[in-house]
Amino acid sequence: MKMFAAINPLRVVLMLGLALVLSGCTRGTSDLRDWIAQEKAKKGAPITPLPVIKTFETFKYDDQDKRDPFSPSLAETEPSSGNSGPRPDANRAKEPLEMFSLDSLKMVGTVGTGVGTEVLIKDPGGVIHRIHKGEYMGQNYGHVITISDDHIDLVELVSNGNGGWMERPASIALAGQ
Repeated sequence: MKMFAAINPLRVVLMLGLALVLSGCTRGTSDLRDWIAQEKAKKGAPITPLPVIKTFETFKYDDQDKRDPFSPSLAETEPSSGNSGPRPDANRAKEPLEMFSLDSLKMVGTVGTGVGTEVLIKDPGGVIHRIHKGEYMGQNYGHVITISDDHIDLVELVSNGNGGWMERPASIALAGQ
């Protein structure tokens, strides 16, 4: 009897609770097994057949000794006769805004009036530059020819595809706030 008196009643309650919990875990799993058997017995969706692989007719190019149709002809590679027409100045130092495309530059305002009018141009990095008539901007040698309160007009030099250059007008309008 001395042995039973030393047992803590709290321990007895914990032991009985543990026994109840364990008996709940060992309850039959027949309902789970029945559900698994039903799911396995169901027919699955039909698998779509693989698409038919089309075979393509091969072609052997035997005209290796003829001119490549994708390279320029001799007439296109020779410089045009005479040096007439516009040309970019190769000796001129590039200006800061010539490393950006015109599409990425925004006109944000003007400073001054008359001949001394300066245009405020914002580059993609957020830096604002002061531009005067006659300066260059854009990647196609854009030369500022007129400055207005709401836009600037430029003339760009673009390749004509035959080794020469041609002028193309462009403008940048005041960005709407």
